[in-house]
Amino acid sequence: MSETKRLVLLGSTGSIGTQALDVAEKLGYPVLALTAHRQVDVIEAQIRKFRPRYAAMSDKNAAADLKARVADLPVTVLSGAEGLCELAALPEADVVLNAIVGVAGLRPTMAALTAGHDVALANKETLVAGGALVTETAKAHGVRLLPVDSEHSAIFQCLQGAPVERALKRVILTASGGPFFGKTREQLADVTAADALRHPNWDMGAKITIDSATMMNKGLELIEARWLFDMPPEKIDIVVHRESIIHSLIEYDDNAVLAQLGLPDMRIPIQYALTYPRRVASPAETLSLAEIGTLTFFEPDNVTFPAMDLCRRALTVGGTAPAAVNAANEAAVALFLKGEIGFLDITAKAARMLAYTWPALNSLDDVLAADREARELVQKG
Repeated sequence: MSETKRLVLLGSTGSIGTQALDVAEKLGYPVLALTAHRQVDVIEAQIRKFRPRYAAMSDKNAAADLKARVADLPVTVLSGAEGLCELAALPEADVVLNAIVGVAGLRPTMAALTAGHDVALANKETLVAGGALVTETAKAHGVRLLPVDSEHSAIFQCLQGAPVERALKRVILTASGGPFFGKTREQLADVTAADALRHPNWDMGAKITIDSATMMNKGLELIEARWLFDMPPEKIDIVVHRESIIHSLIEYDDNAVLAQLGLPDMRIPIQYALTYPRRVASPAETLSLAEIGTLTFFEPDNVTFPAMDLCRRALTVGGTAPAAVNAANEAAVALFLKGEIGFLDITAKAARMLAYTWPALNSLDDVLAADREARELVQKG
């Protein structure tokens, strides 16, 4: 059995957060703190079950509601972004799992790293927007960024047996292709949010599921991989793998390719990030290749789904351009979910950000300023 670690879970009410609590319960890890945005009913139930010492809601009205509801329990309730950052930096924590959706997860990640905590990172926007700033902070404080995304966890696991010099030729990210694999741009012009939310393999939150439908998710993961593994974008490839059994691969200079396989169950990468470097029995089902039968692979369609190339270009531009593209995408996805723009407009609005000049990335304030400006540009149309 692995050693016990005290867990701070940021974003406990979403898909990753609820699965992380399932993993923590089975591991016997005490939950030190929970945070959410507005889902008071869900986090109240979590608090009553896991009895954390601290909780926080980023929405201040929701925090006041939660505080009243759990007044009978010995839990301190904080509010706002400041409250999230305070809990991310709790000195008693052994690991902080960041499952917040969007760039709102960046500040708590920085707070956790600065406090000297390892961060199990499910919030890809932290590295998409913060890039070098985040990785340099982790290095400066001698702590680790442990990937939770299934693709990056796969690469991380494959790299465990790498020689010191690594000798990596390339990293290969797999993509399910989402619900619209094989469609043309013309066929996507009139799809609805309900259509886009029907992911074939994974159970994820709405924003990430829409990103998977546009393939922006894979573009953001490309940026994340660049920073997590210190790989130039030209050495990061993407292949569509419909079955989501191979989660990603690495290729060495001698053309040997290593892959990590498993059923599409996020509890596997969540648990590995929490127990690293140990492995323990998993709540996920055992993979039977005979039952799967066939694994298929396809080149990504960059004409129908230009988001992947857009993210490569944002990396090339550098500075706060990736933060701007990410922010524009977040804002556009929100508009699409409300029925205010079409599906193809999401990536188009994000792509317009590269028509502007974005400043260098020297501080957290630079990222947040680019984020605000990009959102304003999307809202203006």
